[in-house]
Amino acid sequence: MKPMVYVNGTITAARDAVVPVYDHGFLYGEGVYETMRTYHGKLFMFDRHMARLRRSAGLLGIDVPADNAGLRSRVEETMAAATDTEPVEAYIRLLLTRGVGELTYQPSACPTPSIVIIVKALPLPTERSITHGITVSLVNVRRNHPDALNPLIKSNNLLNNAMAMQEALRNGAEEALMRNHDGDIVECSQSNFFIVRNGTVVTPHVSAGLLPGVTRAWVLELAAEIGVAAQEGRITPSDLESADEAFITGTTRAITPVVSVDGRAVGSGTPGPVTKRLLDHFRARVTDFI
Repeated sequence: MKPMVYVNGTITAARDAVVPVYDHGFLYGEGVYETMRTYHGKLFMFDRHMARLRRSAGLLGIDVPADNAGLRSRVEETMAAATDTEPVEAYIRLLLTRGVGELTYQPSACPTPSIVIIVKALPLPTERSITHGITVSLVNVRRNHPDALNPLIKSNNLLNNAMAMQEALRNGAEEALMRNHDGDIVECSQSNFFIVRNGTVVTPHVSAGLLPGVTRAWVLELAAEIGVAAQEGRITPSDLESADEAFITGTTRAITPVVSVDGRAVGSGTPGPVTKRLLDHFRARVTDFI
């Protein structure tokens, strides 16, 4: 698969794709995005991702200039341009910005939103990350306060996330675990976070100040399907010490076990049985869902 990019109606090789420097997504980070993927070559949970895109755009006062069918057509056209003889799954990022306008914060300066679609081969997690789990680091960078930048907006401005992940990388971890302004666990830099304690799956409540992930919501549904107790609730750093299992969820990571936090083992230090049950059910249901 060769990387291809759609920019406002034009599809080119990624190396040739450009956006105007006066685009407010570039100048001010005024934009939203969704990351999607394919399973067996088919878009996964497209409508759920578009629902969140519209919610994010609405919170910024940006109009989405197409219905879901129109957006899907653009995505599939870009996927077709990227497809070659190598049968691999696709990574898709759809970005929507306020558009091109003068150097001002006035929304009316940008009459037409910009749409950018990136399609490339999906970088799959290593099998070891699934069978042996990953380590995360509880970083010092805090998640944005909702009154400063609402985490419900899946914004193109990812400086908060980038700084957290860079700290985690310096700590030798594979993901950054973040706290909110109250010091509670809220989410990771690129994924949602879950613990398992006494057989019950717990993930931070949306009110803690997190982005409600599409995969996060589906995992809660999957847990109900197989009779695993699951709930939203408060998770503190001290809860990490009593957790039996932990895992992250995300579009590109699906369900990935977390076996240690800053070198301290979670539970037995190996992927746990509840995580494995959920992952097995996730894999079984993917085909049904698409």
